[in-house]
Amino acid sequence: MDRVTAMRVFADVAASGSFSASAERLQMSRAMVTRYVAEMEQWLGARLLQRTTRRVTLTDAGEQALRRCLQMLALVAEVEDEVAPADGSLRGQLRLTSSMSFGHAHLAAALADFLAQHPQLKIDLNVGDATLNLVEARIDLAIRISSEPDPALIARPLAVCDSVLVASPGYLAQAGTPQTPAALAAHRCLGHSNVGRSSWRFLRGETQETVNVATRFTANDATVLLHAALADGGISLQPTYLAHALLQDGRLQQVLPEWQPPAMTIYALYPSRRQLPLAVRTLLDFLVARFAGVRW
Repeated sequence: MDRVTAMRVFADVAASGSFSASAERLQMSRAMVTRYVAEMEQWLGARLLQRTTRRVTLTDAGEQALRRCLQMLALVAEVEDEVAPADGSLRGQLRLTSSMSFGHAHLAAALADFLAQHPQLKIDLNVGDATLNLVEARIDLAIRISSEPDPALIARPLAVCDSVLVASPGYLAQAGTPQTPAALAAHRCLGHSNVGRSSWRFLRGETQETVNVATRFTANDATVLLHAALADGGISLQPTYLAHALLQDGRLQQVLPEWQPPAMTIYALYPSRRQLPLAVRTLLDFLVARFAGVRW
């Protein structure tokens, strides 16, 4: 039995809670995933996973084994780095997660360019705003937009994320253009489920103002709200990395341009500085250089 592969499969099943999901992610048959887990259990002489019709969970022995497996897999990655090919080529697979909007707007193109430079490397990108345990989910790097990143993770800033209040010309012609933040209360507003859903804060010099807005339509992705705004659905608070081009070509108009929403930061997050694989370090440096000084 290839015990390193078996540990990788076991760790993936523990993270996903599903043999089928791990089989798809690892590009194996479900039968092969089941076989590796069974061989792990035979090797350790204990049942590691509790199987039900809905989900796979760890037994007490499985929790202990998972901690050790993750440590050993990290050590394997460190050894592989130390004996990396002399030509500096990167191998293996990286797992990333990011919001859908940033993944679509900028990260996908950046990763495509990075892979073009490293043809023997693979990247698996999971898009979504769900909070993941990076260790358990075996995520190498999380790209998140935040004003307060998780203090349990190492955070490396990539870029400033400014936001802008926008609406379509059609909506403003129909409903009028608000002249003060307080006037937003009388408008249809499009709210992000996870960021300021119905309470928007604005800055003008030293002045701060918070407005409770009526959000009849909310979504957990900025791109969805952007398309709703384009369809005359209302006023939306958008990151400039999505809205800039649409403001330039006139499909959207800025609302309350003298008032600025607080800026956030786009971070690359990872669990620990120790045993950081060479491929992750190289990708981090690439992303920092790619987004340095950009203002979308």
